[in-house]
Amino acid sequence: MAMIEFRNVSRVYRTGDVAQWALRDVSFALEAGKFVVILGPSGAGKSTLLNLLGGLDSPTSGTIIVDGEDISTYDADTLADYRAAKVGFVFQFYNLIPTLTVLENVALVGDIAPRALDAREVLAEVGLAEHLKKFPSALSGGEQQRVSIARALAKNPQVLLCDEPTGALDSETGVQVLKLLLQMAQSHHKTIVIVTHNQSIAKMADVVIRVKNGTILSYDEQAHPLDPDEVEW
Repeated sequence: MAMIEFRNVSRVYRTGDVAQWALRDVSFALEAGKFVVILGPSGAGKSTLLNLLGGLDSPTSGTIIVDGEDISTYDADTLADYRAAKVGFVFQFYNLIPTLTVLENVALVGDIAPRALDAREVLAEVGLAEHLKKFPSALSGGEQQRVSIARALAKNPQVLLCDEPTGALDSETGVQVLKLLLQMAQSHHKTIVIVTHNQSIAKMADVVIRVKNGTILSYDEQAHPLDPDEVEW
């Protein structure tokens, strides 16, 4: 049984009489525990896919099933509960709260996530045990992204959604972050979905979904995905 399923999903944004199709009749299914890359240029619809899967938006038509539940029928309050319980987010620009310490930024999720993990333990796993009392401004970009990953994992979600997680980093730091994401997703048995325009990241994926103009161009399962160290960056 698929962990995630999109069935004929469309998303239309309207401005007056003008309709813009962000997604048009998209269908695919993903098994639990897979490392998935959604690949496409700007404006292709990949961020819309991520927002729908993350419960940040709802489809205009079609059905989205996550872990046996039809989240496309959820109202705003139920979507908020879904995001809190089942989805972790990692963003390009970290989205950390500058006035809170590293530990406080991660521990915050304990207030909303019913199955939250211990913040100190997760931060130790991502190599930040010595930085708990520091503020984000005292960290490098790679370290800030590690905090973001720890925060997402601390929610103990079923699905980890990453929007261009290495976009603000240099290539060497980006590879380190990707290795960490893959390691953490595997050790915690999470389904991880990365949205990117970076073709190299796709070589690491179990599944690669290519999108363009709001439609699925291809869906490819890779029997032998590369380790981050094997990819030419």
